[in-house]
Amino acid sequence: MLWIETMFQVKKPIIAMLHLDALPGDPRFRRGTRMDEIAAHARDDLRALQDGGVDGVLFSNEFSLPYQRQMDMVTPAAMAYVIGALRDELRVPFGVDAISDGAATLELAAAVGADFVRGTFSGVYVGDGGFYNNDFSALLRRKAALGLGDLKMLYFINPESDRSMDTRPLAEIAASTIFKAHPDGLCISANAAGQDVDEALIASVKERNPEVAVLCNTGCRPDTIARKLSVGDAAVVGTYFKADGRLENEHGENVRVDVARVKTFMEAVCAVRKTL
Repeated sequence: MLWIETMFQVKKPIIAMLHLDALPGDPRFRRGTRMDEIAAHARDDLRALQDGGVDGVLFSNEFSLPYQRQMDMVTPAAMAYVIGALRDELRVPFGVDAISDGAATLELAAAVGADFVRGTFSGVYVGDGGFYNNDFSALLRRKAALGLGDLKMLYFINPESDRSMDTRPLAEIAASTIFKAHPDGLCISANAAGQDVDEALIASVKERNPEVAVLCNTGCRPDTIARKLSVGDAAVVGTYFKADGRLENEHGENVRVDVARVKTFMEAVCAVRKTL
């Protein structure tokens, strides 16, 4: 049995993204907004996700656009404030993703007692934010120094919106990363958040690396989830769960989670599980 089934106590778990509002220091942060307001919004989303039946929650600073490769200290501090405010209400395993900064993600995980993390911990990429290199040798040594031996790490190996400088097939990149870093899971993405991932791509990685959890990371909907879970071990879902399936409103603000959409999606997942 894969660790992912043990942690989430179910086959083919669904990890829901909990997108935090823009945080202090972010370009979209509105001066005068109190951290209690941001925590209250996150609390509403957490309740909707858990009441809707998701198996895990992943906190991310989704509205810190454009993302920093070495983020200001205020960002993980603000994330820790929100997670701490909600800690007693969490009923499912949770993770953190301080987007684009693997070191900050690990530090945040240590501070809040996260069960897992997701991030771009390895590889070399180019995108709108420029060229960036990830030193997983330093990250894994920091993880060890922080005493995070039980923390599960979900690696992006083809981050959405960025292009890998590694020209090998994705399954080969996955195999090499597994040999060198022993990731607990591999997240397979499309070219952008909300876009559909090719099942053949997920299958190619899973077939080459059956011992590692492989997750569909973008574009899951009730009408596609059966196909994704037929080849992957789990899925990460964000945009679909929001009102009208929109990431942001016309003002660039975070759209709240719609519990009815969560329930509809999880009903489709339960139907898949009955066939396993």
